[in-house]
Amino acid sequence: MLPLEGVRVVELAQNLAGPVAAEILAHMGADVIKVERPEGDDARRWGPPFHQGVSPGFLAVNANKRSITVDLKDRAAVAPLVELIGEADVLVQNLKPGSLEALGLGAEALTARYPKLIYCSVWAFGPTGPLRLKPGYEPMVQAFCGLMMMNGDENGPPTRIGTSILDYGSGMWAAMGVLGALVRRARTGRGGVVETSLFETGLAWLKGHYASFRASGSVPERHRTGSNRVVPFQAFETKTGPLIVAAGNDRLFAKLAAVLGHPEWPKDPRFATNAARVERKDALLPEIDAIFLTRSKGEWIDLLEAEGVPCAVINSLPDAVAHPQAVALDMIQPVPGDDFSLVALPLSFDGARPRIRRAPPKLGADAGYRWGPRNGPQTP
Repeated sequence: MLPLEGVRVVELAQNLAGPVAAEILAHMGADVIKVERPEGDDARRWGPPFHQGVSPGFLAVNANKRSITVDLKDRAAVAPLVELIGEADVLVQNLKPGSLEALGLGAEALTARYPKLIYCSVWAFGPTGPLRLKPGYEPMVQAFCGLMMMNGDENGPPTRIGTSILDYGSGMWAAMGVLGALVRRARTGRGGVVETSLFETGLAWLKGHYASFRASGSVPERHRTGSNRVVPFQAFETKTGPLIVAAGNDRLFAKLAAVLGHPEWPKDPRFATNAARVERKDALLPEIDAIFLTRSKGEWIDLLEAEGVPCAVINSLPDAVAHPQAVALDMIQPVPGDDFSLVALPLSFDGARPRIRRAPPKLGADAGYRWGPRNGPQTP
């Protein structure tokens, strides 16, 4: 039995962050009804490429859900939606700030009407402050929160992280908040409001950089594949391509130095401690670079792993998902009734990963759907 069986969720969300939150709950067993505009979630059209006319971006975050359509501009259509929300445990929304309040579907109105409802909002910039009503997308907020400035080549321009880390991260925080609110409701009988934003998520991802800034007074530098706090902790080129080496402490550095043919380095005051190596990385790293270029990455991987030095090849996406480790973890799962597969929930319960039980829904495929009698575990 999945942990959220019997939990009912209405999703009034589109694009990525809100749908990710609801998808996490759906993977864990919640019955999620995705409410879309008559023309559908914008993400359905984010392409090419397309699979059966639908963007992969939509497919990636909408498995295990149902879909109904509601024209929120039609007051007559909103009344049945309100009744549907009243039967739900959770509402997840990330629509344009202020739009649901104008329809009487804001957090204050609905939680007053339905005290057990958990109302979860995912904002661009947060529920308070001067930017509360400002809409936003991933690249805007990566830039605004400082995340983009910390990413990329130290001599190059700020760089966007190559996945929607703020959307996916905000969806994750939102889902965790909902789970916490469900636990609290089990104790108190009352729901409440859960809120997060892409901006807050971006600042949270920078917590280590902020701590360094507070400790030193200097903004940490960009380091491509490396770290501003640990050396060596980065990619090195070999005869056949790059690999990552992560000597995360002085003991591992000693092992690395031995593999590289320099057992004297750990005794050299310039390199004996991590702090010393960080201060003198401009002297140490070029020497390491030159040594790695003398062998293939396969040879280096064998030598490093034999001595217990953490290292890894830099895989392409196809290589990563086809690796026996990914296969053993069952992280790529088939979509029922389709010749398609998706990345599964990165959680297991009692040794089993939740399955993709339902294909991402066709637009409005569950028109008229209403929940039947509750089954599965209940919360007050």
